[in-house]
Amino acid sequence: MSRPALVRSAGLAGSVLLAVAAYAGGADRPWQPTMTPGTVLAGQSGLLAPLTWLLGTVLLTGAWWYGRTVVPSARWAYLTAALWVLPLLPVLPLGSYDVYSYACQGHALAAGLDPYAAGVQALGCPWLDAVSPTWRDAPAPYGPVFLLIAAAASALGGSLAGVLAALRVVSVLGVVLIAVSLPALTRRTGVDLKRAVWLALACPLVAVHLVSGAHNDAVMVGLLVAGLAVAARGRAAGPLLAAGALLGLAVGVKATALVVLPFAVLAAARAGRPDPAVRDPAVRDPAVREPAVREPAVVRWGTLVRPAVLVGGGALAVLAGVSLASGLGFGWIRGLTGSGASVQWTSPSTAVGMTVNLAGQAFGAGWEAVPVTRVLGIAVLVAVLIALCWRARRSDALLGAGLALAATVALAPVFHPWYLTWPLAVLAATQRRDTRWLVLPCAVAGVLCLPDGYNLALAVKTQGAVAMTALVVVLLVRRGRRP
Repeated sequence: MSRPALVRSAGLAGSVLLAVAAYAGGADRPWQPTMTPGTVLAGQSGLLAPLTWLLGTVLLTGAWWYGRTVVPSARWAYLTAALWVLPLLPVLPLGSYDVYSYACQGHALAAGLDPYAAGVQALGCPWLDAVSPTWRDAPAPYGPVFLLIAAAASALGGSLAGVLAALRVVSVLGVVLIAVSLPALTRRTGVDLKRAVWLALACPLVAVHLVSGAHNDAVMVGLLVAGLAVAARGRAAGPLLAAGALLGLAVGVKATALVVLPFAVLAAARAGRPDPAVRDPAVRDPAVREPAVREPAVVRWGTLVRPAVLVGGGALAVLAGVSLASGLGFGWIRGLTGSGASVQWTSPSTAVGMTVNLAGQAFGAGWEAVPVTRVLGIAVLVAVLIALCWRARRSDALLGAGLALAATVALAPVFHPWYLTWPLAVLAATQRRDTRWLVLPCAVAGVLCLPDGYNLALAVKTQGAVAMTALVVVLLVRRGRRP
């Protein structure tokens, strides 16, 4: 068997095993995560779900990791990624109960209620017992675009199974939008399409969390990548307005997409000109044995006015139009404050605060540092985004967009494994050298959630917080020593 065939077969076997794990122990109603490290070690969770989850995750992740170096073509990568997703389509969601929250929020909006005014417990939902208690009393933290999608899914689906199927179809369409947008990005950046497709679509996080878990991140990322691809095509008014509209829709799913807007403007301002991301075949770089990057030209401030007006205006018009058409107005902005309810050490800024609290307990002090360190993390994120925008004036704006999304994931107050899909597609289409720094976090995040949604990070809160804080300190020290 050839190496590509071996990679495809191993990943497909892993996906089938994960489908068995979802059937045996996926996220099902009523909400009652029964599989934890304790129940697994005590034998209370049986053998089928834990073993198939472990073996399936190892096979799927290992095939993705090893496959980076053996992908024969983009078509092969597309087909393989699709094959790996298929077994997960007809079974229960894996790794999260969030899709049940979507269903109840959509049901509330379809019934004429305001999901931003109260949680689904107060609004009423026939499937409330499937929603995690964390989100039963919390207003919807998503934009009006996604709530309209969820309401349509609720109206069309009728039963819970029908609504889940509709939401999963929406997530698959989001992934398809990523797939069709990647060629346009790689043409602009000069990155090998087959590698970009492999990194972005065959990643286990896509199959497990975007497709099986039906997270709305699939829709946001699909619209975001499409918006960047259109923005980089040309400087005519039509493409720029269309790019703004796509990015406005992405923000209307999750406000996170907002960080990409400045980079879309910079990419549009450079469209039609020699792009520093595209390698010049006439100049060779002996260190990497690839064509060297052209000397970038700084984007002048004056050239940004027109694309900023068109892209920003398109985004604002669509976002305002959808907000008003939904009947909810701009209440979704207020709902964003509830998204930080989860406190886990997987967010670096939260981990530092947890570690400070532990130190305070050791000295008998009742410190509550998590809110403070989270605010500091947001402040650092703002500074990083400004620095990336400034650097993108003389470098690759599309790469800057991917790095901005990665910084948002790293410095946000809350982290969930599927958040890594935000920068994944953009960085896969812009990163030309070693990609291990991109692949390794995704591989680690892929093993954090057990089939029914229990996050393994909960089992090592203290140890994880201290370890993450130590990692932050090490990275800061290494950064300080660099010239």
